[in-house]
Amino acid sequence: MHGVDELLGTVFSGLSPLVVEYVAAEGEQIRIRARTPDRSVACPGCGAETARVHGYHERRVADVPVDARGVLVVVRIRRLICPTHGCRQTFREQLPGVLERYQRRTPRLSSQIGAVVRELAGRASMRALSALAVHLSRHTALRILLRLPLPQPRVPRVLGVDDFALRRRHRYATVLIDAETRERIDVLPGRTADVLEAWLRAHPKVRVVCRDGSSAYAEAIRRALPDAIQVADRWHLWHNFGEAVLKEVAGHSACWAKAGPPLQDGERAQTTRERWHQIHDLLSKGVGLLECARRLNLALNTVKRYARVPEPERLQRAPQYRPTLVDPYRNYLRRRRADDPAVPVLHLFNEIKDLGYTGSFNLLYRYITQGRVEADRLSIAPRRLARLLLTRPDHLTDERRRLLDDLTSACPEMIDLAGLVRSFAGLLRPHEGNAGRLDAWIATARAAQLPHLHAFIRGLDQDRDAVRAAVTLPFHNGGTEGVNTKTKRIMRQMHGRAGFALLRHRILLS
Repeated sequence: MHGVDELLGTVFSGLSPLVVEYVAAEGEQIRIRARTPDRSVACPGCGAETARVHGYHERRVADVPVDARGVLVVVRIRRLICPTHGCRQTFREQLPGVLERYQRRTPRLSSQIGAVVRELAGRASMRALSALAVHLSRHTALRILLRLPLPQPRVPRVLGVDDFALRRRHRYATVLIDAETRERIDVLPGRTADVLEAWLRAHPKVRVVCRDGSSAYAEAIRRALPDAIQVADRWHLWHNFGEAVLKEVAGHSACWAKAGPPLQDGERAQTTRERWHQIHDLLSKGVGLLECARRLNLALNTVKRYARVPEPERLQRAPQYRPTLVDPYRNYLRRRRADDPAVPVLHLFNEIKDLGYTGSFNLLYRYITQGRVEADRLSIAPRRLARLLLTRPDHLTDERRRLLDDLTSACPEMIDLAGLVRSFAGLLRPHEGNAGRLDAWIATARAAQLPHLHAFIRGLDQDRDAVRAAVTLPFHNGGTEGVNTKTKRIMRQMHGRAGFALLRHRILLS
């Protein structure tokens, strides 16, 4: 018998304040009958101790499952008489930690349900809990989730600010975290300057704010905390710089692609040259950009793109061929066409087919007529060359390093661009001396003939103080981006059906 009592004390240790009378297995449910101990209880009104019983009452509460079966605890509760004259006449006794007022679950079962609904929310938590022999509706799961207490907010010294989409292009929200500890601080409805300014005015102890390039956030910080240091996010700086590098590489493809396949010179190239001459003729006569767009029936951005190019060849693009089934036989085709320039394509098709070629005749014919066989090397897309430029040199293989050197050395502007990429990458390692190096880098980039990079520099000038803080201080906004990534997972779980209050609750609890 002692062993049975010890087993019960181990399995149902959470019910130790109760006196367990018996345990019965009833199919898929385990029923426990218990009672409260016979001892004095303090009145919740006056605090006087009493053991006078007025009557009894039964409460049924669910406890954590055992052996994949639900546990129902039937407890006999005493109604006691308060001995103090003028106080309440009777009251029901409570057992904190076992029986909570108005609850039909024990606190330990509620805590386990809370851990599940914190991660899975409504329907998903309902399905997961049902496999654990805990049955509840999705509405109950959401009510339990919203009853979970949020952590007490505190004002961080370094604040991270970023926005995320509630409904893309329509509604957005702002998430605030401690940039040092990555603790969630708050979630604000909207991403306007007024929303962030109101929060910052209510929490004036923030000293540093990490943000992206949002002008609304910058304006809110300036108005609410003029003495706070604004730090631009280095990832966004590198991302924007990479987009400018890609545009420069594409704009100079006619220069660096000379070593590759010949540039396409068809009807489209002829139209490009004619349009370039039309635009520059009007500009030479003093016609403005907007008027040029009206006269030629072109978009204003198209006119701007043609206007900043000094020669029409810069607008031609290197052919962006995809890898094909013919590529492995390119060297063989080059040797055969060098030995016999008049060899029919059908003969070449039969020969490489015997070597294992599985493609079609039309594919081989287009490959040859596009000049890909006689080219010095396989074609490379501007995006791939930009990726090589933006990759750390020690992460490149010898073959890719040689390819990068060959392509950049074929164009003077690409040589300047490669040097600017390396020096800008060095600025993204924060150091106190980077402020002067940043000014020198901007001066060097302005002197280069790289118009897309000049547009990037104009963006740096508009936010020069925050950029200077980004390259000199160790703070960054990476933690906020991580929270946004987890927020997207939460929103996918709830399939867009959750309101802002529930979403905010889950973000702050995660």
